[in-house]
Amino acid sequence: MKKLGKGLSCASDKEVIGELVFIKTVQDVIALFDNAKGRICAVEDAGTTTLGPILQDLSGVICTTGGSGSHLAIVSREYDLPCIMALDMKPKKLKSLDGKNVKIVTKDDNLGILYLVDD
Repeated sequence: MKKLGKGLSCASDKEVIGELVFIKTVQDVIALFDNAKGRICAVEDAGTTTLGPILQDLSGVICTTGGSGSHLAIVSREYDLPCIMALDMKPKKLKSLDGKNVKIVTKDDNLGILYLVDD
């Protein structure tokens, strides 16, 4: 596994693996309505409510902005969903991982690490 970046772990102490899906629009979420199960969604906006309809099916969420008080972090805690906020990765690089298997590792010390599972 290759370490891709780190950020603030805001929700769960779980480790999860799933296919990364980069979400930019509401249409991207709609496209996942029937197949969100097990996916890890990546977004740029920490205040997003776009993921609401599919959150219960996701394995994790990643955001390049925000912190523990951001809407996405708060809702992720409610779902006990692994969440990394303020990931130290440019959105363009994160988007290039769309469709790849990644792993979220969250630690007790509020550290979240993103790994690439396959090349």
